[in-house]
Amino acid sequence: MHIHNVYFWLQAGLDKNQLAEFEQGLSALCDDTAVTAGYYGVPAPSDRAVVDSSYSFALVLIFQDTGKHDQYQIGTVHQQFLDVNAAKWTRVQVYDLISLD
Repeated sequence: MHIHNVYFWLQAGLDKNQLAEFEQGLSALCDDTAVTAGYYGVPAPSDRAVVDSSYSFALVLIFQDTGKHDQYQIGTVHQQFLDVNAAKWTRVQVYDLISLD
């Protein structure tokens, strides 16, 4: 399994329509045919020193294997998300992992 974790820091001052468009994009990514399971959301309320809650949204996508992940990266849904939404964030951080079990 290939697990793709993406954290977004959005620009300040986005209006509700821009935020809705961003969330619709995240939802579309979760529904991509290459994705086994997908989830997105905002930081959970946590008051622990080891938790970074500075991001605006997070996306977790699970792929059957790295080949499916690579297919997703070049696919239409992902490319459209980037075209429509890349200007909305100031930072994006990705953490990918391969399941060992």
